[in-house]
Amino acid sequence: MNTNTIRKFKWFWAWQDEQEESWLSEMAEQGFHLERISMPGFYHFQIGEPKSFIYRLDYQALRTKDKESYLQLFADAGWEHVGDMSSWVYFRRKVQPGDIPDIYSDVESKIGKYQRIMMYLVIFLPIMIVLFTGAPDQLGPAFLIIEGLFLILLLLYVLAMIQLFRRINQLKTKR
Repeated sequence: MNTNTIRKFKWFWAWQDEQEESWLSEMAEQGFHLERISMPGFYHFQIGEPKSFIYRLDYQALRTKDKESYLQLFADAGWEHVGDMSSWVYFRRKVQPGDIPDIYSDVESKIGKYQRIMMYLVIFLPIMIVLFTGAPDQLGPAFLIIEGLFLILLLLYVLAMIQLFRRINQLKTKR
């Protein structure tokens, strides 16, 4: 392991992207600069001089051929692509005095990000239900464990949908 890097674990939900962006900016102010995200919650930082970076996250499921032009669009606007984790794309930019940069030019685009996340969840639910209902009752006590895990996943799913709906409604009131 490189002594100039550290790993940190911190959990954020999909609707907490602004808190994640703020945390990454705070880490940069302390001299920890995001290098990559290996899995949800696992951040790898390069240790260096404290800097003022602003981080922004986008949620895009892009085909390889579309990704190059997508990243070039951000590079042309002054954003550095830091990395990806699943469909989450991480960008950063040096903070300029009085500047609060955003990767979205309007509220509708930001709402679109949360709608893309919700679409992913909508696609995931039937898969989850099929996997659960396909579990044979003959498993006995093991089935109870699987049933309990499914219930927890279902509750997290409902929580995510509610929070994403709330986030979208908050943004709609800003129009």
